[in-house]
Amino acid sequence: MNSNNQSFYEKLDGVEPINTPYIHLKRGLDFVFGLILAIVAIPIIVVFSVAVRLETPGSPFYKQERVGLMGRRIYITKIRSMYQDAESKSGAVWAKKNDARITKVGAFMRNTRIDELPQIWNIIKGELSFIGPRPERPGFTQEFSETYPGFEQRLRILPGLSGLAQVRGGYDSTPDQKLADDMEYIETVSLKQDVKIFLSTVGVVVTGNGAH
Repeated sequence: MNSNNQSFYEKLDGVEPINTPYIHLKRGLDFVFGLILAIVAIPIIVVFSVAVRLETPGSPFYKQERVGLMGRRIYITKIRSMYQDAESKSGAVWAKKNDARITKVGAFMRNTRIDELPQIWNIIKGELSFIGPRPERPGFTQEFSETYPGFEQRLRILPGLSGLAQVRGGYDSTPDQKLADDMEYIETVSLKQDVKIFLSTVGVVVTGNGAH
């Protein structure tokens, strides 16, 4: 079998997840701050879920399968930022800037990352970290693993709610740019790096420049 056509699971065979003292501290910090921020996030989630429902019909939330640490399948929940059944005809489509599928409320939520808030529950459960490579859908993970050598190496660390690729490129990032940023993060993961990305993410939320 051509190595490019291997599943990303096969390419991870024999590969170990990142395991450093900071990784264990990072998990503890995620849990504590996840509990604290959940209290703050709940009323915001309620307000925007109502706003979504008033603007367009359908559930204000949607659940999506993603690929987590070392290929583990996880499910994340977002506040819906697109029209209901936006991908029913097109199938999975890579998100982009000025996406016509996005509602008015959805555009604001994506710029401020409010649509991501329900994923704090994934952080508390240990499926996500606050900072790390964003988890992709299984189909995209396989496709990019075939197209961009080493893309599956992003799975060696817990995926994040925000990451280096998100604060640098947002929705303008191409898969190869995302891979480069994520691998840089993995190779330099530290408390200092996480704090810098977290502060940059807060800047995105405050200024509303999430989809730059």
